[in-house]
Amino acid sequence: MNHALLILTLLIAPLIGFLFNGLRFRSHNAYLAGAVATGASAISFLCSVTLWTKLVSLPVENRVLETKFFEWIAVGTLKIPFGFVVDQISIIMILIITGVGSLIHLFSIGYMSHDERPSKFFAYLNLFLFNMLVLVLGDNMLMTFVGWEGVGLCSYLLIGFWFTDPAKAAAGMKAFVTNRIGDAGFLIGMFILFFTFGTLDYSDLAAVVPKVAELGWTGPVTMACLFLFLGAAGKSAQIPLYVWLPDAMAGPTPVSALIHAATMVTAGVYLFVRLSAVLVLAPHAMEVIAWTGALTALMAATIGITQWDIKKILAYSTVSQLGYMFMAVGVGAFPAAQFHLMTHAFFKALMFLGSGSVIHAMHEEQDIRKMGGLKKYLPVTYITFLMGWLAIIGIPPFAGFFSKDEILWQAWSSPHGSKGLWAIGAITAACTAFYMTRLMALTFWGKSRVSPDVHPHESPPTMAIPLIVLGILSVIGGWIGIPHVIGEVLPGHPPNIFAHWLEPVVAKVEAGHGSAVMEWSLMGFSVGLAGIFAWLAYDFYVRVPSRPKAVAAALGPAYRLVENKYFVDEFYFGKIINPLVEASKAIWLYIDVNFIDKATYFAGDLVSGLAQLVKTIQNGKTQSYALYMALGVVIIMTVVLSS
Repeated sequence: MNHALLILTLLIAPLIGFLFNGLRFRSHNAYLAGAVATGASAISFLCSVTLWTKLVSLPVENRVLETKFFEWIAVGTLKIPFGFVVDQISIIMILIITGVGSLIHLFSIGYMSHDERPSKFFAYLNLFLFNMLVLVLGDNMLMTFVGWEGVGLCSYLLIGFWFTDPAKAAAGMKAFVTNRIGDAGFLIGMFILFFTFGTLDYSDLAAVVPKVAELGWTGPVTMACLFLFLGAAGKSAQIPLYVWLPDAMAGPTPVSALIHAATMVTAGVYLFVRLSAVLVLAPHAMEVIAWTGALTALMAATIGITQWDIKKILAYSTVSQLGYMFMAVGVGAFPAAQFHLMTHAFFKALMFLGSGSVIHAMHEEQDIRKMGGLKKYLPVTYITFLMGWLAIIGIPPFAGFFSKDEILWQAWSSPHGSKGLWAIGAITAACTAFYMTRLMALTFWGKSRVSPDVHPHESPPTMAIPLIVLGILSVIGGWIGIPHVIGEVLPGHPPNIFAHWLEPVVAKVEAGHGSAVMEWSLMGFSVGLAGIFAWLAYDFYVRVPSRPKAVAAALGPAYRLVENKYFVDEFYFGKIINPLVEASKAIWLYIDVNFIDKATYFAGDLVSGLAQLVKTIQNGKTQSYALYMALGVVIIMTVVLSS
């Protein structure tokens, strides 16, 4: 099949699914709606696989499939085609989006089977999939921005899907508003690049940007990258715009798996991998991105230690893992960032769906303090969740080990990295091992704290099958990115397939420093640290369950600070949002009401008074008109004679 037709089918399939379910949004038939939506997603996945086989068959230096359907915008020098490109970067994204997306759609059939509006839910899921595909396939920044805004709209609709609950509706609005702040940065960065280089096409930008990096902070490339990072910080939940993602857990759990683990929140990482040729010319921007990612990773990880809602723990874990990806982008390790994006999609989608299976079994209970001992009731969920846990804490040979340790090594050895970045990454890895083991312990291990009224049960096959597939991917998904230092000692010396795949299309950063001995040492240290903190959490929450309260009491204000998420939301409301609201009220009162309204009323009254005066003159009496004419003649004659 022609690649243009494949790309068109890839995009149209979820759009048709959206229209089918959207037009029958009042239907309660969850199985029909889910079958159509899942089928549409599966068709897109098959198209993605076919495009991948076509791409593999092409020469390494020319692995690109492009299609331009029509000229979209042509104004002066601005030429924007309605075009899409499949290359080494976008093929990874569409395989993740459609592959993991199909599993999440299938899981949703069982999860949403008793919901009041399943057709509307599946319509939104398919619309989200369509917009996400537009985002990653667009061959220029404006097409990317169209998809960027589309997924923003869909996230608002899906997070606030249960809008009759004010808290859930507010969570959707919070995500929408926060992302609009970031999107303003995206637009400004895009404008700067266009006015500087005259194009928004990704391949053209890579060709026309200068070959020498900017030294200052105010150069156009640096400013553009910083503004684009503001957009990425909004979409990918980084400091200071990360606050929307934990609240976004108000949506149905499959939404969390699709949007907040595998697809939308990684869009910012994808954008900078795509623009790597531009970013490497802005070392100051790279430094900001690296340190912001590192600090976000650490901050979110520490908050995750103190949370009790199973989905919010995973939400802060997502923020933390996204921080790892941006740290990799900031040190110039673009393949490592994309690799962790992929492995994270596997194990975090698994864990979100696993949490959904737990919540389903617990009759919507999400507090892990009310769980415990669930492994005997939910064997499939437990075993697959166990795989995700081992992957996220970085235990070899699970997927997360290879991608996480590659980032840590690059943070240490890259010319753009530093020992400080590595240290923050290592501490974050220790925190991750602690809070994820805490989650496992309080949910599946130890004594049961489940209410007698609740009878946990395993999920149906439509929910179990996606867990099994994602569990397998969480085990083997990292084997295509085995670092060179490990591949050298394994039988057959397997290469780092993932890095070689991306090598022709990402910017090459100057080789880092460091020996194989140092890499092995750091790898062993991080794995050992994860093991120690995992055991520590097990000891705290299974062997001596009274210890956490004693430690929390001993830490006092420090623990309360972390438990209350560093009071960031309170700071935003107290110092930014509420003052803005009050200032807006003052502007409304003093300018709108007391000035503009009164000026408008005065003008209206003046015109009305003049109209009344004219009305008394125009009375229809001939005698009055004759008198006015006589007076007029007298006045004119007086003026003439006096002059």
